[in-house]
Amino acid sequence: MKQKNTYKRVVIEGVTPEINAGRFPVKRIRGDMFEVEADIYADNYDELSAVLLWKKEGAGRWRETAMIPLVNDRWRAAFRLDDVGRYRYTLKAWIDPFKTWIRDLRKRLDAGQDVSIDLLIGAGIVAAAAERAKGRSAVALRKYADMLADESSEERRVKSALDERLARTMQKCCRGDNATSYENELTVAVDPPRARFSAWYEVFPRSCSPEPGRYGAFRDLEMRLPYIAEMGFDVLYLPPIHPIGRTLRKGSNNVTDSGPGEPGSPWGIGSEDGGHKAIHHRLGTFGDFRRLISEAGKYGMEIALDIAFQSSPDHPYVRDHPQWFRKRPDGSIQYAENPPKKYQDIFPFDFDTADWRALWNELRSIFEFWIGQGVTIFRVDNPHTKPFDFWEWCIGDIKKKHPGVILLSEAFTRPKIMYRLAKIGFSQSYSYFPWRILKWELTQYFEELTQAPVSEFFRPSHWTNTPDILIEFLQKGGRPAFMIRFILAATLGANYGIYGPAFETCENRPLKEGSEEYLNSEKYQIRHWDLDHPRSIRRLIGVVNRIRRENQALQNDRSLRFHGVDNEQLICYSKADETRENVILVVVNLDPKNVQAGTTQLRMDAIGLDWNESFVVHDLLTDARYPWNGERNYVELDPARMPAHIFRIIPQEPVKEQSISQKDSQL
Repeated sequence: MKQKNTYKRVVIEGVTPEINAGRFPVKRIRGDMFEVEADIYADNYDELSAVLLWKKEGAGRWRETAMIPLVNDRWRAAFRLDDVGRYRYTLKAWIDPFKTWIRDLRKRLDAGQDVSIDLLIGAGIVAAAAERAKGRSAVALRKYADMLADESSEERRVKSALDERLARTMQKCCRGDNATSYENELTVAVDPPRARFSAWYEVFPRSCSPEPGRYGAFRDLEMRLPYIAEMGFDVLYLPPIHPIGRTLRKGSNNVTDSGPGEPGSPWGIGSEDGGHKAIHHRLGTFGDFRRLISEAGKYGMEIALDIAFQSSPDHPYVRDHPQWFRKRPDGSIQYAENPPKKYQDIFPFDFDTADWRALWNELRSIFEFWIGQGVTIFRVDNPHTKPFDFWEWCIGDIKKKHPGVILLSEAFTRPKIMYRLAKIGFSQSYSYFPWRILKWELTQYFEELTQAPVSEFFRPSHWTNTPDILIEFLQKGGRPAFMIRFILAATLGANYGIYGPAFETCENRPLKEGSEEYLNSEKYQIRHWDLDHPRSIRRLIGVVNRIRRENQALQNDRSLRFHGVDNEQLICYSKADETRENVILVVVNLDPKNVQAGTTQLRMDAIGLDWNESFVVHDLLTDARYPWNGERNYVELDPARMPAHIFRIIPQEPVKEQSISQKDSQL
């Protein structure tokens, strides 16, 4: 008896997507078609077959999809991600003697050669497959084997050999003897669609009172929901809503000693009234908070809650679990520092404590508590100052029970640390967008973010400003600077956020020259905002968010492509949906002070057109339409009127030519 070979002839390598050899999952959203590619080849000239194996994590049975050969030994297959949670996938490939036999049989038939012996060889291949098959497939294959071996009619034998039903049955049943299984079992983490496409609005509830000087409450924020919804936001993010400590409470503009009645920083969490599982009594009750969640939902918004793992000196944790904090040589507890900055009102947790298991479990329970109150989106403060292993364990456990939870990482730190946090479970991540100002900086950075491998695991959220970040461009560029930065954030990225009402009212006063801190920062005092201020850009924000909702091209990051413009103050880029039926082309003047003009050098393939094709660009901001032709077209933008075009590409013959000067805009 001939002994079967035990070595593997097929090689599987170059699998994409795959993060760190399968150590971390790639990211997708519910409803995606998940495509997998690999280099699959073998020695000699035998035909191969390959399948993509996949299943929902926890399921017992693998499902499979046949892989299709592309070019140069590259193969592809896809399956739909119908649910949130995790899926597993891997690959298998083998030498396919039947496909090899059919290929050679067709060549011999085309050459008019005698194939009688070849048909007998095929009968043996099919008969061997019938032995391995079961049920109806086994019966069918035995019949085909008999027909191929029947030498009474060569015409009928050839017809049977080429029968597509035989090919399908062999594909299903014939795996060959030494199939190669890919060495890694890979994972894809599937999130809700809002993880990929969202517009966040940060607001301090205590500053929402219509009466100047009064501490705002959830009910006041509830009254502001129509204003926020009118601008088109779908995530309403609240800084910490917990009781605030009194010991070493910071005063206005971050002075060390607070005056009478000053509210303190919401990030100084904890007092005699409770800690991370309590609500500041002046904001309202748990019933008020749940009502806010419900009312926001009526406007299509979800509430995101800030999770800051730190304590004020008055937090119950300090009294009940002093071992969770680091002691200084004089016996006092170490407060937070980022030299030269000092945060005496905040105690960081000591993750190196001998009681770390109890600490980890308690911190995880904070998430569980607020999920129980109806919160499914969290912004996590400074996660890079806590152990990676903690986050991987904590997020993994939370997502097993609540796979639809979204977590935004607020980690303005080094790129590799930001990427690691994304790999271990954070759904979205803050980006360096605030400090990418020049054309080359924006182009280089966004090309990195939107291409593999980074795009497989890192979902950037681009924030125009935060309570900590008022960039110099906004301080000195006036209202046009706010318009420019907003349009860039909202169209370069599918996820973005603003801190309001500071942003839409164009608040640009720094604490001092060279500082990114706001003067009279809302972190330390209650502010009363004039929402109807004449410099407000709220109407522009509403229009752009509507454009984002109506154009699927702007709901992804991966299709971003930059185009040439012969002026360094003009940046041009496009996005497209999967079908290329919806293509958006954006041109932005990066100079908030001066009119800028230039000629585009479009990458026509990126917008789905031939190099010399005529088309129409419809400016969705002003409703103007312009006839364009080919890659070179003139643009001119006055930042005092409107610093950008957001064009929808219409692939048709030009309409009657209009003036290419901008329409006056009231945005």
